[in-house]
Amino acid sequence: MLNFKTSGFDDLERNLEDLLERSKGLDGTQSVPIVELLSPSFVSKHTRFTNVEEMFKASGFSIETQEDFDAIPADERDEFIRSVSPFANWQAMMKEAIKLWTAEKLGF
Repeated sequence: MLNFKTSGFDDLERNLEDLLERSKGLDGTQSVPIVELLSPSFVSKHTRFTNVEEMFKASGFSIETQEDFDAIPADERDEFIRSVSPFANWQAMMKEAIKLWTAEKLGF
């Protein structure tokens, strides 16, 4: 007859319940400030800058509002991102930032 020790299942169940609760907070559309997605730790890890504000200032583009950012030609923005980071373009940088932000919110 086989015997199984199940003491670890209680911890697993609690961890899964915690994960479920944290995931409920991510349900639907999220509006996350750019400074939260491109946190100082993310920016300093992937660029030579200490924060997103410093990176935007160095870009040479005047970025005070969302409209300012949207007015930047995508090819120029992507060229800047390629020159200061390992990312091929803005979308690739944001994809990684969102992935890491989500993982952090889920407790990974």
